[in-house]
Amino acid sequence: MQKHIRFLSGALLALSLSAPAFAQDQTEETEASATTVVATVNGVEITLGHMIAAAATLPEQYQQLSDDVLYSGILQQLIQQSALSQSFTETLPPRVVYSLENEKRSLVAGEVIENILAGTDISEDVQALYDEQYGSIEAEDEYNASHILVETEEAALEVMTSLDEGADFAETAMEKSTGPSGPGGGELGWFGSGAMVPEFEAAVIALEEGEVSQPVQTQFGWHVIRLNEVRKADIPTLEEVRTELEGQARRTVAEAAIERLSQEAEVLRPGGDPVDPALLRRIDLLE
Repeated sequence: MQKHIRFLSGALLALSLSAPAFAQDQTEETEASATTVVATVNGVEITLGHMIAAAATLPEQYQQLSDDVLYSGILQQLIQQSALSQSFTETLPPRVVYSLENEKRSLVAGEVIENILAGTDISEDVQALYDEQYGSIEAEDEYNASHILVETEEAALEVMTSLDEGADFAETAMEKSTGPSGPGGGELGWFGSGAMVPEFEAAVIALEEGEVSQPVQTQFGWHVIRLNEVRKADIPTLEEVRTELEGQARRTVAEAAIERLSQEAEVLRPGGDPVDPALLRRIDLLE
C-alpha cells in the first residue's frame, strides 16, 4: 500500500540522518548548479536539484538540522531510493501511476498560480484592502485597571472601607486579593472591549480615571476595581499589516484565476450518478 511506501521513505530518511555525516571531498572549489551531479547509482544521476527539491519538502524538525547533516542524510536517502526503484522490474501498480499523475497535476497547477502571481502587481489591491479594513475605523478605547478579588460581598465591602480610610490600593490587593494579579498589586494591564467578562467590563467603562468602583460580582467572585488610565488603541499602519494584506490580495488573485480557467475549460461529466461516492474508500481497486 502507498502508506507503507511513505513510511519506508520516512524511515530511510530517519536512518540516514542518524548515521554519521561523512565529509564531502571538495578539494577544489567548483561552481554548483541544479544540474550538478552529486552521485550516480548504476549510472543514474542524482543532482543537486534533486536534493534541493527533497529538502524543500522536509518537515520542520528536519529543517533545523545543520547543512552538513541534512546534506548527508538527503543524499543517502536519494541513493537508497534510487537503488530500490531500480530493482523494481514489474509494471507499476495503478496506485503508483495515479499518485504520480496527481502529484504532477498538483505541481503544475501550483506553478501556474505562482506565475500568475509573479506577473500581477498587487500594490493597489493591498492599499485598497487597507483603506477598506482600517481607513475608516475609529480607534477604540483601551483600559488599564487594577482590582481586588475576594469571595464575598461582605469581604468586598470591608476592602472598600479600608480604601476609604486611606489604605493603599496595591498593598491591599497584595494582602487580600485571591486573584492571580494580587501579588502584582492587582494590576491587570491594558485591555480592550471584550477582553473581560461583561459585568467587569461594564463597571470599568463607567469609572473615571483614578476612581474606585463599588463591589462588582462576576462568576469569579467580588471585585473592587480601580480604573488607572484610558487611552485610544493604535490603528495599525499599512506596513504593520502589509504581510497579512498581501496574503489576502494574492488569495483573491489566485481564486479569480482558478475560477476563470475552470470556466474556460471544456469539462465533461457523465450524466446521472455513474460512481458511488463510497467507492472512494475502495483502496483495493488500485491493486
